Amino acid sequence: MRRSVALVLLASMLTGMLLLAGSPRVHAATGPVLVLEISGVINPLTTQYLERGLRLARQEDAELLVVTLDTPGGLETAMREMVQMLLDASVPTAVYVTPDGARATSAGLFILLAADVAAMAPATHVGAAHPVPLGTEIDEVSSEKATSDAAALVRSVAATRDRNADWAERAVRENLSVTAAEALELNVIDLIANDLSHLLQQLDGQDVAGRTLTTTGKAVEEEAMNLSERFFHIITEPNIAYLLLSLGTLLLLMELADPGLSVAGVGAAVAFIVAFLGLGNLPVNWAAVALLGVAVVLFVVGLLTDTEAIVTLAALVPFLLGSLLLFAPFTPTSPAVPIVRVSPWLIGVTAAGMVLFSLVVLRAILAAARLPARSGAQRLVGLSGTALSDLAPAGQVRVDLQEWSAVSVRGTIPAGAPVRVTGITGVRLEVEPVEEVQAQ
Repeated sequence: MRRSVALVLLASMLTGMLLLAGSPRVHAATGPVLVLEISGVINPLTTQYLERGLRLARQEDAELLVVTLDTPGGLETAMREMVQMLLDASVPTAVYVTPDGARATSAGLFILLAADVAAMAPATHVGAAHPVPLGTEIDEVSSEKATSDAAALVRSVAATRDRNADWAERAVRENLSVTAAEALELNVIDLIANDLSHLLQQLDGQDVAGRTLTTTGKAVEEEAMNLSERFFHIITEPNIAYLLLSLGTLLLLMELADPGLSVAGVGAAVAFIVAFLGLGNLPVNWAAVALLGVAVVLFVVGLLTDTEAIVTLAALVPFLLGSLLLFAPFTPTSPAVPIVRVSPWLIGVTAAGMVLFSLVVLRAILAAARLPARSGAQRLVGLSGTALSDLAPAGQVRVDLQEWSAVSVRGTIPAGAPVRVTGITGVRLEVEPVEEVQAQ
């Protein structure tokens, strides 16, 4: 009898242990609801930001990590890293497309589908924004490979989260976009929320990632981007990157107009470095960058020669072409990459400002920098000097105890001959032989 009771107790204990082992582990989080905000192009900085947010959520034992999202897309490599982070997250995650008017297109679609909870505000939309490659010849094989690869990824992510994988694939292949209401009906997202508090109210008591959420009454902590993340995220905005390129060009021209102006030289170097940091995170057409480089060379030639007006105006052609094509790659790109462009108004204003600055401001700086500090440009006109080299027609002269670049306006002048200054063009003096002046 005693033996039978012992066997029954042992069997009961084993059964209980098996039941406990087979049941999902319930973890009661003690931390807050952590909120991240991602707005703009997806790039390595947003990847770093999400990684930091997930790490903080684990450290604080957060109840839920919410990522508010508003993006046109971004770099495929950054998107894939973020998708993997969300799929492997050890805390429940929710991606919430907000505010009204926001979107989750291209790379945003992948990120939204990768979260444990996919939510949208009422007046938002989600889908693909497959860029249309420019150029006369398009590598269809490469384009199809990129599209198929992205379609396979989005389908696997949607299937992992038990969402509509068929629609997700069509969104990549056919450029489909839907509203929040349509996405909910198609099982692309899990719910629609008017705001963050409405989202947390709907999630309270729901089973998410093996955990029953308790979001009502929980503290909500917003973890913003730190200073470096915010700075690098800002410079990846296409208009900002373009402005930095233009600013670097103007500072470079200013430095060339007055080589002793070290502040302009340093500023140009910093502007170009920061601009290329931003361009490295955007779909850039490097042929357009080369066109902008040609425009800079023409601006410099116009600044340092007597054909400034003609050459400066000619520089507008490559400058405008480079500006318009800057973010329009000629090769096929991934469907995760958004269509980004510089505002035409910004291009027009920048081009006009570049011409005005080159023809008026820089030439004034150039003229002042090449004259003695105590005199104006007209003081040199009429002064005599000596040719230090043969002027045939360009060479070097000494006037007012200083060496100058000069050009003869009346034939060849041998070295050592006396000369007279008749005018100034750019950084060069116009001179003529003294004997010829006296003969008149």
